[in-house]
Amino acid sequence: MDIEAFMRGYKAAWEHRDEEMFAALFAEEGEYHNTPFAVQRGHDQLKAYWRRVKLQEEVEVQYEVLSQTSSEGVAHWHVTYQVASEELFQIWAKSTGTNLISRKPGDPLPRMVLDGVLKAQFEKGLCRQCQIWWHSQPQA
Repeated sequence: MDIEAFMRGYKAAWEHRDEEMFAALFAEEGEYHNTPFAVQRGHDQLKAYWRRVKLQEEVEVQYEVLSQTSSEGVAHWHVTYQVASEELFQIWAKSTGTNLISRKPGDPLPRMVLDGVLKAQFEKGLCRQCQIWWHSQPQA
């Protein structure tokens, strides 16, 4: 696997909201650093983390490979999705540390935009380590 194949699989796993597809991209003890301070390690933790995408609807993922070698690569990714539950909105609102959206009970949930960079390292055809840096905001 190289960064292009990884990104195709990452896009498919996110758009299909499928934790099995996501975990299959990684070595058995592969790591996914979704922030600089949080890591999911191994297929069970990877699947548990990825299940949160089931709270997203109308997911659209775009990416561009920026750099690659035979054992690692960097890609820019851009995602939009419709928040499908109050639970996901609260997860997002808490992660931002601010109240960027003032909502009243019953107000529609926002469509979100995420933009980020991903660095992945590969070994024996699977991802050994993936680190992402990203920002999110409500779509205007």
